[in-house]
Amino acid sequence: MIYLLLSVLSSTIIFVVFRLYKKFGVNTLQAIVVNYFIACTVGFFGYIEGSDFTEVPGESWFPGALMLGFLFIAVFNLAAITTQKSGLSVVAVATKMSVAIPVLFGIFLYNENTGVLKIIGIFLALVAVYLTSIKTEQGISIKTENLIFPLLVFLGSGIIDTSLKYLETSYVSETDVGLFSSTIFATAGAIGILVLLYQAIKGTLKFSYKNILGGIALGIPNYYSIYFLVMALRSNGFDSSTIFTMNHVAIVTLSTLVGILLFKEKLIKKNWIGLALAVISIILVANSAI
Repeated sequence: MIYLLLSVLSSTIIFVVFRLYKKFGVNTLQAIVVNYFIACTVGFFGYIEGSDFTEVPGESWFPGALMLGFLFIAVFNLAAITTQKSGLSVVAVATKMSVAIPVLFGIFLYNENTGVLKIIGIFLALVAVYLTSIKTEQGISIKTENLIFPLLVFLGSGIIDTSLKYLETSYVSETDVGLFSSTIFATAGAIGILVLLYQAIKGTLKFSYKNILGGIALGIPNYYSIYFLVMALRSNGFDSSTIFTMNHVAIVTLSTLVGILLFKEKLIKKNWIGLALAVISIILVANSAI
């Protein structure tokens, strides 16, 4: 349970950092690229002992780590496009509702328990995510021609979580968790560098040192959000469908509360109902595993 709590806390700090980007005018793409290398470095120097890095390409989990690194930065860019075309609420819903994919994966592939309490809890969790994410009384509106972008964010985010579970279970040893996590971030960072080089060639790249600071501030909690999530998945207390449900809903709940306290965000009635349902869903899902 402690790893799950630490993952939720790390992910909430990421939310705070992203909010501060807007305040200080940080270029999100540049900061994201720096963040990946910082996250990779944290893993290499903090959680990896006695590893021969030249042997990493030969690890059974290496192709999966490369795929995840690509998905990390691809989903980020799709989220940015979705934000521009449909708004932040659409991105928030698409990202967090994607928890349905790894939950179904855990239930059907690993035959995880599906008691009544758990099913009700998962359903309430999805409703809670939707209600806490929308910021207008009218709800979410998406133009038909823009529907593909949140759909890809939904699928990409779900595939990331599902792949983490599959690779962690099938290929990653306990001593390789740090190396596995760092390889994912290194891959994403390398792809990000290629994107920045393309911008430089086009003459659209404008560099600022505050983007490096923003990347450092993001990279540390970003590494731990993945590291602690993988460690939580390895624990014996809860199955993966429970972990993913509690993780996503707890992040939404805590991030919303932090938004109220630190950034004076105003919640509409639907948001408050969503928060209440989020708490109920966590209680139900947690109790179903006892």
